[in-house]
Amino acid sequence: MPHRAWIVAGAAFVILIGAAGFRAVPGVLIDPLHAEFGWSRATISSAVSINLVLFGLFSPFAAALMDRLGMRRVVVCALILVAAGSGLTVFMTSSWQLLMCWGVLVGVGTGSMAMTFVATVTGRWFVKHRGLVSGVLTAAGATGQLIFLPLVAALATEHGWRTPAVVVSACALAVVPLVLLCLRDYPGDVGLTAYGARGDEREQRVGPVAGGATARALRVLREASRTPAFWLLAGGFAICGMSTNGLVGTHFVTAAHDHGMPHTTAASLLAVVGIFDVAGTILSGWLTDRVDPRLLLGGYYTFRGLSLLFLPSLLGPDVQPSMWAFIVFYGLDWIATVPPTVALCRDRFGADGPVVFGWVFASHQIGAAFAAVGAGAIRDSLGDYRLAWYLAGGLCVLAALMSVSVRANREPETSR
Repeated sequence: MPHRAWIVAGAAFVILIGAAGFRAVPGVLIDPLHAEFGWSRATISSAVSINLVLFGLFSPFAAALMDRLGMRRVVVCALILVAAGSGLTVFMTSSWQLLMCWGVLVGVGTGSMAMTFVATVTGRWFVKHRGLVSGVLTAAGATGQLIFLPLVAALATEHGWRTPAVVVSACALAVVPLVLLCLRDYPGDVGLTAYGARGDEREQRVGPVAGGATARALRVLREASRTPAFWLLAGGFAICGMSTNGLVGTHFVTAAHDHGMPHTTAASLLAVVGIFDVAGTILSGWLTDRVDPRLLLGGYYTFRGLSLLFLPSLLGPDVQPSMWAFIVFYGLDWIATVPPTVALCRDRFGADGPVVFGWVFASHQIGAAFAAVGAGAIRDSLGDYRLAWYLAGGLCVLAALMSVSVRANREPETSR
């Protein structure tokens, strides 16, 4: 019988598939919402932007809440928020309701199941193969994109945007029983040690702190922000968010449609990115156990920037071999940055690493939010996305330089 850690990791994989799919849905619905309500793309993108910001900003608080209340309680509440946020959109008549539903409710819900959840699961349940498991769980985000995007695009095309909104709500509720059945907070809760742990290694638990989870999350931020490593990691990850979720994840379908490509074809291409991202992120996790994570990040950001600089010349009504090359290359790199970033946070900040990564991930989503709104504004004012692709490509080169500048020796841990 497999170690219980693998069952927990399997449940976490399904949860993360859903979280990624739920969050990615609005990017496919920009044109249908624009057609029905007449809202500008910048206005609709603002809901995506709020979603992205809360997806990131709530992550460190979710990590602290998982320490205080347990992973199961936090994840169940998050799924209920997603179900409510998605389901209520079918009744909306004004843009502020879109901001509240897809922006606030879905943003907080998915933010509670974000990459800090990966750091928490791997940190508690695994000693051996941590990097590999981080890569596999991170790849769940790509798998969620692969499953949901073509389905949402097809449902929106055939039945209108309300049908996929209801489907997302139902899927979120369907995951709740799995969480209650399979997810456990610590190996010690079921009389085990973490996978690969030695018999004399004690389980690290974070006890209650004065002021609760919010106080701990803010304290960790205050102490981590005194180190250069935190700002270099946060700055690089902000650019990561700009160049993935904020720009490509939100606007690729619309940008491709501007060049004559059908929505369903463009959404399918974005889903193919997810296929290759699964392989790329798992490989990145395997490499993180063996190669300096700083060097991995430097390479990932450099190649991503170069691919984005070429993208404007590849868009057209048909999918040419050059576009397939971009999809494969970009897919392998999409979120390969997560395992080495998690490893650097854990290495430099110890038991506070998941919460620190939560704040680093918050910067990722703030960057994504700026790109989501900024690219929409560029499209509204200039008529195309060309400038947005060029800016993102240049910033990725900057992120590469920041990543390799992180100190090689470990920063002092924040106090616990």
